[in-house]
Amino acid sequence: MILLTGATGYVGSTLARRFAADGRPFTVAGRKVESLAARYPGVPAVRVDALDADSLAPALAGIDVAYYLIHSMGDASGNFEEQDRLAARNFAEAALSSGVRRVVFLGGLGDDSDTLSHHLSSRHETGVVLAEHGPQVIELRAGIVIGSGSASFRMLADLVRRLPGMVTPKWVDTRAQPIGIDDVVTYLEAAADVPSDRHHDIVEIGGSDIVTYRELMKRFARVRGSRPPLIVPVPVLTPRLSSLWCGLVTSVPPSIARPLIDGLKNEVVVTNTRAQELFPEVHPMGFDEAVKRALEEERRG
Repeated sequence: MILLTGATGYVGSTLARRFAADGRPFTVAGRKVESLAARYPGVPAVRVDALDADSLAPALAGIDVAYYLIHSMGDASGNFEEQDRLAARNFAEAALSSGVRRVVFLGGLGDDSDTLSHHLSSRHETGVVLAEHGPQVIELRAGIVIGSGSASFRMLADLVRRLPGMVTPKWVDTRAQPIGIDDVVTYLEAAADVPSDRHHDIVEIGGSDIVTYRELMKRFARVRGSRPPLIVPVPVLTPRLSSLWCGLVTSVPPSIARPLIDGLKNEVVVTNTRAQELFPEVHPMGFDEAVKRALEEERRG
């Protein structure tokens, strides 16, 4: 039996649809059981608030694999690091006590030897806390997820659609390895059953293209058949100013845009071969194909 947290989020809801299509038995978990039940008719729904330790044991009873897709980044208080730390520890301890075999966690790419942004550092710390206090953890680390409901993709798409030109910080030349949402959920689903003898197995996943953010914007424009924007990098535009600017121009709130933009200074590319070792049957698509699918997903609503 599978417990899926984060089923109201974009990745979680896409994974839930994949589970349903493949006939996998699963339970959705969240703070608002009524909305979950309405969204997923016929799927068991339980209340889970990872910051409320007492809510976790009943939800995890009888669960074999638990998906941890919880993130506090958009919280109004802005103190997402402390909340993520507490939530991960509560969840891990309850999972261990309940006999859960494996926790599958979706984190973020980024070299631990680099000076990571608060967002990426917190994602890495969450994986460590889950493994330190709980059962086995399969931690999938991804960069930009290309899909219609991904905040990173929405920010990229809105900038290209709405601006003929833009002034950007130096991060425009940072390399990234974006991955399509279909490939993300393929990895996530397979992670429930893949054999692994490591207590904390870190698996870096990415698409088949490594590109700079400048190239991402230009290629996105070409795929959608529009003129690429004029991009002028400058050294003085701070992440805070960038996030406020993105909050005005894009549909992504500044509370989410700022941690994402702060992370753009870090190169987010796959640096190990663990994904090929564990999932040799998965062959991730390239950026252009992922964008085409995301635009089709948008048109379907």
